[in-house]
Amino acid sequence: MEPLPAVEAVLAELGLLGVALPAGRVRLDGYGDSAALSQQLLELIRAGRKRAGTSLLWACEADGQPLPAVGDVEIVLDHCNRPSIVTRIVRVEVVPYCQVTEEYAAIEGEGDGSLEYWRRAHWSFFGRECKRVAREPSVGMPVVCSVFEVLAILPAPSRN
Repeated sequence: MEPLPAVEAVLAELGLLGVALPAGRVRLDGYGDSAALSQQLLELIRAGRKRAGTSLLWACEADGQPLPAVGDVEIVLDHCNRPSIVTRIVRVEVVPYCQVTEEYAAIEGEGDGSLEYWRRAHWSFFGRECKRVAREPSVGMPVVCSVFEVLAILPAPSRN
């Protein structure tokens, strides 16, 4: 996984695009652990279906990343670390994987929006994350559930 760029560099890029951010702590983040998954999840946000994202608490701790907090402004990067979407976190909760609710799965908006789909897709993803941080996946593993509002959708970069 490629390291994230410096926040200042991304803010400068947004400034060139005429995107002003509201007050609040600024975070950089990406979705998915592959180019294809990143693109798929960003498309769901752009289409208005996806308004939440879930990360593995153990991965955040291993990577030294602070947890998201209500009011954080998040610049979501694509798989090439280019800014794609700007969001603001409106709700955060850390819960065991097995306690994620149907309501939350629907807000996350992946697949058919069901809790069953959420559990299948996220078990696979969190299994890869657990392996990366030398942990064993379990139904009790702590996950960070973040609900967001979209502040800006940036133009997709032109393909060369």
